[in-house]
Amino acid sequence: MTDHVVVKADALRSFVQEILQAAGMRSEPAAVVAETLIYADLRGVGSHGVARLSSYLDRIRANVMELDPDMPVVSDSSASALIDAGNGFGQLAGVRAIDLAIEKAKASGSAVVGVRNSNHFGVAAYFAERAIAADMLSIVLTNSSPAMTPYNTRIPLVGTNPIAFGVPAGRELPIILDMSTSVVARGKIRLASLTGQKIPLGWAVDENGLPTEDPHAALKGSLAPIGGVKGAGLSLIIDLLTGVLTGTGLTGEVKNITDISGPSKTGHLFVAIDVTRFMPIDQFKARVDSVIGGIKAMPSADGGDVYLPGEIEVHSQLSRQNEGIKLPNDIVKTLNQLSSLNGLPPLTSI
Repeated sequence: MTDHVVVKADALRSFVQEILQAAGMRSEPAAVVAETLIYADLRGVGSHGVARLSSYLDRIRANVMELDPDMPVVSDSSASALIDAGNGFGQLAGVRAIDLAIEKAKASGSAVVGVRNSNHFGVAAYFAERAIAADMLSIVLTNSSPAMTPYNTRIPLVGTNPIAFGVPAGRELPIILDMSTSVVARGKIRLASLTGQKIPLGWAVDENGLPTEDPHAALKGSLAPIGGVKGAGLSLIIDLLTGVLTGTGLTGEVKNITDISGPSKTGHLFVAIDVTRFMPIDQFKARVDSVIGGIKAMPSADGGDVYLPGEIEVHSQLSRQNEGIKLPNDIVKTLNQLSSLNGLPPLTSI
């Protein structure tokens, strides 16, 4: 007996969308949320994929998250805007924000759009890739619940606070750097706790500051920041730009996705830059291709392949689109419980 089930991406996307619609969400936003979750699973980031659906719906049932609110623009100018997500899905707020940033950047050369009163938005790469499709450079930031200690302190206050950059290319794959400010995204530790796996030493410490392989102890302790003081400092800055600047909350006030005691108070920031304000887009893409080609022509340090940021995820995406997505049995069981609650049929494997 295997420990996983293989599901076609299209079937999984429809399955998630139907659950959201059965819960009361309109079809268009339900399709967007489903698309972002499957995007994560296709790219090998299962911690931010359909495994999150149950937690989202738990928060909605607990009345600490809205299923399908309006998300108005509450502050607007030629090159900036602020969107109030209405405590709804971060994925929906993120799509609205990056699309608005792209629209404004086309007119003004660059634009910054903030989002307040939001929730977890999935993988930042999704929004960076959306900007790339419009031939835009992009920067995507979000804060998250306390998971790391500020440098030389003992109590977690800052989140793993991801940052992503998107860079269009020509014949080469675009460059998408999507990284948390911790050694590993907390979602991977949460996924390990759900599937009963250990985590590598060096990912986190327990409540006493001791290195641990136990994901449950890690979630109660603190994650290790990238580069020590540098990662901790970067996380703080991202929180100031997403939580404090948008008016969503002060550092340390974001609630964990499994915390149903109140709204999560998550904020995001999206930057779009129109390449054509600097040079013709084809010229820029050719220059990026030249950089990529030069790096790939360099000798490998270990004799293996040389990859650019985001490239491995694209290979995973193509493979899983054809061969299917492997979901742990525990995740499938939870998804099928959701479908049953909503009077829908269970997930069908390949």
